[in-house]
Amino acid sequence: MEIANTELVLLDKKIIPGETKIIHLNIAKLHTMTDLNIPIIVSRSIYDGPTVLLSAGLHGDELTGIEIIRRIIREGINYPACGTIICIPLINVFGFVNQDRNFPDGRDLNRVFPGSINGSLASRFAYRLMEDIIPHIDYVIDFHSGGRGRFNVPQIRIEPENKELLKLAEAFSAPFLLYSSNISGSFREACDLSEVKYLLFEGGKAMDIDASVVQKGIQGTIRFLNSLNMLDKKFSTQLPVHPMIRIANSLWIRAQYSGMLHNFVSNGTFVKKGDELGKITDPYGSVEEAVFAPNDGYIICINQAAIVFQGDAVYHISTVLE
Repeated sequence: MEIANTELVLLDKKIIPGETKIIHLNIAKLHTMTDLNIPIIVSRSIYDGPTVLLSAGLHGDELTGIEIIRRIIREGINYPACGTIICIPLINVFGFVNQDRNFPDGRDLNRVFPGSINGSLASRFAYRLMEDIIPHIDYVIDFHSGGRGRFNVPQIRIEPENKELLKLAEAFSAPFLLYSSNISGSFREACDLSEVKYLLFEGGKAMDIDASVVQKGIQGTIRFLNSLNMLDKKFSTQLPVHPMIRIANSLWIRAQYSGMLHNFVSNGTFVKKGDELGKITDPYGSVEEAVFAPNDGYIICINQAAIVFQGDAVYHISTVLE
């Protein structure tokens, strides 16, 4: 490895090789005139190497990813053997404080990238991320969860036909790999257009911290860093690798009736066409309507809400495996 001999300047702060520093991105003032700052933890090795961003909390109610990065920092996994690891455990502080997905302007931050210097509050913040942080980044792992009540099995999502991202996803080795196209205005699309290699991790549900999903996220990050030779050797014993189940296509099974939802199937399991996944009942003992699997496939998300309405997504099932 070559000794790093250049300074990293981030938000006008210098981080020298071998240094760990917390810097703050000021994004706005609250209506109380209090500054709102986002802590960014930057750790540099004395050796040259890539720069990896670990980010979470783009949606303020998705707590599992925040916990994954908190644990990574707490356990010292973010101290790289080479290169630089930048951690932003909580991007949408507004949403986190309000226990809400969106920014106070009602916008989904993950639909306004690359943002605008003169746009809405969410758009201005997206612009700051893309202008101040992303130009320094080679790789991103962005941690997400399912919506409220919808529990995603741990999975990596990448664009189809992208062999480089597939190699990185295989290094992370989540239980499931889901091919999905970029969404317009998303952080993923903006990173792709900036030629930054981006992995999207999904696991768990909003307003919940699931220990199993957290562990899968930490272990995947360890494997990913190890593939780039950035992992401190003391963590090399935490590298169990399992074959990923690759899903080329999938669909949502939606409730045909409103009522109370009773789930019979476990997340991540393989079901056969016609298997009873659950049932929807009325409160009075008169109606029970079964929900059946429309095809063979893996259940990769389950709606865990006790009450659903007609048209609600209740089960996410694979339709085509790679």
